[in-house]
Amino acid sequence: MTQLVLGSTSPFRKALLEKLNVPFDCAKPNIDETAIDGETPEQLVARLAEQKAKAVAEQFPEGLIIGSDQVAVCDGNILGKPHTFENGVKQLTSFSGKSVTFLTGLCLYNAITDKAQVIVEPFHVSFRELTIDEISHYLHAEQPYNCAGSFKSEGLGICLFESLNGDDPNSLIGLPLIRLHQLLKNEGFDVLQYQ
Repeated sequence: MTQLVLGSTSPFRKALLEKLNVPFDCAKPNIDETAIDGETPEQLVARLAEQKAKAVAEQFPEGLIIGSDQVAVCDGNILGKPHTFENGVKQLTSFSGKSVTFLTGLCLYNAITDKAQVIVEPFHVSFRELTIDEISHYLHAEQPYNCAGSFKSEGLGICLFESLNGDDPNSLIGLPLIRLHQLLKNEGFDVLQYQ
């Protein structure tokens, strides 16, 4: 069986990949995630997903490496992880009553063949009109400071939304499993055959 590796230490991505019920390793990709001048949000997440996968491949020279990166885009601005309560308030306040697109870059890198498959999966979220009290209570309750967009859709964050629109709800959490399954099949790794 090919060694499958998740190039991430995110507990959210790890939990998503566990849904596929196949063994995998996790490794932290040490890369610079700074955007390049003139880079679009789509180019940014695609580049970072591939860089993460290739960085991890150094430790797993015979693996199939999964790299992923996500940003939120609102009013043309790229928003990543807030890291603090104050930044979380700013992000969620700016999202109130608006539609936000979450872009997830996904790369499956075959370390043996040096072949990278890279896609960008969009997911659109329409936020309710949010009060500052709702935002504050939410942030204190869930503390989503390590999540792009300042919320966890798999938790209490669902209460912030008016509607969701996308092909794969897993992509909103950070790992589009439908597309990942397709990429794995392209490499001859059929998840269903390992059950």
